[in-house]
Amino acid sequence: MTEAEIKTLIEKQRGYFYTGATLNVEFRLAALQRLKTTIQKYEKDIGAALRADLGKGNLEGYMCETGLVLDEIHYMLKHARSLSRERRVRTPLAQFAARSFQKPSPYGVVLVMSPWNYPFLLTIDPLVDAIAAGNTVVVKPSAYSPHTSELIAKLVFECFDERHAAVITGGRAENTCLLGEHFDYIFFTGSQAVGREVMQKAAKHLTPVTLELGGKSPCIVEKSANLKLAARRIVFGKYLNCGQTCVAPDYLYCDRAVKDELVVEIKKQIQKQYGKHPLQNANYGKIINQKHFERLLGLIDETKVVHGGASNPATLQIEPTVMDNVTFDDTVMQEEIFGPILPVLAFDTLKEAVVKVNSMPHPLALYFFTENKKAAGQVMARCGFGGGCINDTVIHLATSEMGFGGFGESGMGSYHGKEGFATFSHSKSVVDKKTWMDLPMRYQPYTKLHEKLVHLFLR
Repeated sequence: MTEAEIKTLIEKQRGYFYTGATLNVEFRLAALQRLKTTIQKYEKDIGAALRADLGKGNLEGYMCETGLVLDEIHYMLKHARSLSRERRVRTPLAQFAARSFQKPSPYGVVLVMSPWNYPFLLTIDPLVDAIAAGNTVVVKPSAYSPHTSELIAKLVFECFDERHAAVITGGRAENTCLLGEHFDYIFFTGSQAVGREVMQKAAKHLTPVTLELGGKSPCIVEKSANLKLAARRIVFGKYLNCGQTCVAPDYLYCDRAVKDELVVEIKKQIQKQYGKHPLQNANYGKIINQKHFERLLGLIDETKVVHGGASNPATLQIEPTVMDNVTFDDTVMQEEIFGPILPVLAFDTLKEAVVKVNSMPHPLALYFFTENKKAAGQVMARCGFGGGCINDTVIHLATSEMGFGGFGESGMGSYHGKEGFATFSHSKSVVDKKTWMDLPMRYQPYTKLHEKLVHLFLR
């Protein structure tokens, strides 16, 4: 779209929002039901698009994207009515007689900007929450996942009037135009660098934002952990989508007493899950593009590779790779990896690990493997992070019953389920004051009696 076309689309959506059409909860539910039906209709096409963009197999594509979207829609179809209701609260005696309540209200015209690594999930999930809350939505998927972006555009066009929800494809030029416009809310998922730019542009109009970013998410393994199970779950979370997952374990931080044994188990699990020749595994994906492929190769220190390390430039694939005896000064520890490279570092005491993790920018996720409940409680309480798991990886985001979001440098705000509805809603606080009685104490001229009454009511 041109800049003029983008401006016209936003004006159309704002005009449509002010008609009040999206305030009707049944209208929202009907839209979500259409979306659900259309996604089910195009399920195979979605899988094919994900394979074309990222090499994902059908099971991974459904398990990690399409199925989770359908689950979010199911949640909103079930709960949107109750989430939309006014919530009555207690009225102070000083405001007698009145009824006080909070009313969830949509922001208006929302911009959703999504990334390429989970292009269907991270585009449609926030769209679902925004529609459920009663907004109109402009969606901007990533140019790096063109097959999925084109299919999303087709799907949304089939489900919605463009005044209600519309997709704008394209790249940097379209992003720049969109961020120059006035939206009522911006929801962005992507890198920290672009997140800063989004926040800066939003500040011009004082537009509230949700930023879902990333960071170096640690996976801490304490000496009491079940190492075989830990290895299995770490390998799953780390190499899912070739490591191109915002909540993937970025590095393994292990008690020195069990590190070598854990590395052995991780090697076994890589071979068990991906085979002896992972690059020939039809269900093992690829790096999104040449730029990221070359960046990842630059992070591999061959002198520290203890497993994997091979790559195929023709298919943009890199084997599941493990680097041992890594230090926090190594190149691989200076940025979020976002690829199939697992650095392994060691600590001598759990206290040392907690202090080190807290000295770094707050990560989007943290994983802790232990059989010690006291240790688990300490790490969960003392470390700063967005969300995480005890004795597992990545699965905390696969539920509509908990909010998912970052903390500090890894983002702000959250979504999914109830939290997602709240993200795209403004809670209006309203006092409905009755007219059959009017307490005189707030009005001048003030008297000693008025003063006594105020002290009686406000204490």
